[in-house]
Formats: sequence, structure tokens, C-alpha cells
Amino acid sequence: MADRTGIEWTEATWNPTTGCDRVSSGCDNCYALALAKRLKAMGQVKYQLDGDTRTSGPGFGLTVHPDALEMPLRLRRPSRIFVNSMSDLFHVGVPDDFVAEVFGVMAAASWHIYQVLTKRPQRMASLLGDPEWPLRVWSTASGRGVVGLEQPEISLVLDNVWLGTTIEDDRYAFRADHLRATPASIRFLSLEPLLGPLPSLDLADIHWVIVGGESGTGARPMDLGWARELRDRCLDEGIPFFFKQHGGRTPKANGRELDGRTWDEMPSLASMS
Repeated sequence: MADRTGIEWTEATWNPTTGCDRVSSGCDNCYALALAKRLKAMGQVKYQLDGDTRTSGPGFGLTVHPDALEMPLRLRRPSRIFVNSMSDLFHVGVPDDFVAEVFGVMAAASWHIYQVLTKRPQRMASLLGDPEWPLRVWSTASGRGVVGLEQPEISLVLDNVWLGTTIEDDRYAFRADHLRATPASIRFLSLEPLLGPLPSLDLADIHWVIVGGESGTGARPMDLGWARELRDRCLDEGIPFFFKQHGGRTPKANGRELDGRTWDEMPSLASMS
């Protein structure tokens, strides 16, 4: 696929960590938890550590994978890379130095766009707002031979790294506040699975909104009124809106159209040309 700049993009996933724990209601039907159990049974090396049975499960114990760090550097075609589809980079168990290594690779492999999504934006804001953070990232990036990245003095915001948080119902609307406090070129919200209306959600300084219903066994229904209200707010405030799915037994069960059309808006990639 190509964007308006003519850049050819492919989609990729990069999992430098695996495993997680339940932190809120959106985790109740976690696809990654079920997948980790199957991967453990299949003998997949990365999924042999079990998590706490109260919050996690078989094969889903938090594990860092230093051997996976170089993946974006080997992938030469410019790609949109979703970071940690099987984990949360800002889980308390991921060492600060390892998070810095991940950001160093993203700085070094600057021809990609990275989407980092967390349910723990408090830690993300704390780490990335630390005055020492830019130097830690710069040192790991320079160690990988990155060209053209000058040593930062105050802050380091990577233009190719989009930072987001998940909000599933109004109890977690505060996560957007922590995201706003995080230095970022693009801030996005994943309102999926959308489990309730979000009257308290503040969209100030948010650059992209994704909305979707839950899918899989036992999927909880999404009221279309919740999605419409969010779409209308995005239209009013000029925020790109992406409607991922209605949800149901499978992701495709009820389609992707909202009021007779698909909504595939994304932030502009013009700055990446």
C-alpha cells in the first residue's frame, strides 16, 4: 500500500516482550492470553513461562526477548510496525533499560512508523518525561550506528513513534490525561473493546482515535450510539477517526461500516516522506 506521499508501506508486528497481566475490564476476553496458551502447548519457545493464575495464565508470564530487538533493523522495507501485540511495553516488570533499548532501535530504524499501545500510560509518561530519558535512548541508538541523530540536551521526541493508550469505558478515561503528559509526535486512543460511553473523555491534544467492538467467544456488545458519539466528536474537533469493527463472534462477524461507510482515517504521513 502507498500513502499520499507515495511511500510504499507494509504492516508488521514486533514483540520484544511477551506476556502481561489483567489490569482492567478490557482484558477479560484477551485474545493474547488465549493465544499464549495455545502457543505454549505447541512448544513455542517464547511462551513457556506461565503467568500468575489470578491475572494471567499458561505461557503468558512476562518475558523480555533481547534477541528480538534487531528485527526492525533487518526489515528494510518501510513498514507500520505495531509494537507488542502480545504484551505491554510499559508493564512494571519490563526493566527501564530494556524499554530504552526498544526506543533506541526505533530511533535507529527510523524508516519505519511504530505504534506503541499501553494500558499503563502512567509509567510511559513517567519514563519518557524523565530528563535523563533522551540520553538513555540516544546512547542505545548511537550504539547501533544510527546516522543523523544528534545527542539531545533536553528532550527527544521521535517523529516516527506514535504513542497510544487503551480506554474501554469511562472509568479509565483518565488514561488520556497521562498520554497527554507524554512527549510524543502522535498521540492516539484505542477505544477498543468499547464497553460503555465515554462522557468524561477529553480529546485535547489527541491526534487519532480508533473505535471498535469486542470480538471472540463471549464478546460483549457495543452500543452503536457510543461509537457514533465518538465519531461525531472527532469530526467536530478535526481528529482522524478509524472504526475498526462492530465485533461479535469473529472480528468480521458484523462488518466495519458505520452508518453506511467505512472510516479509515489516519494521521498524515507527510512528515515521513
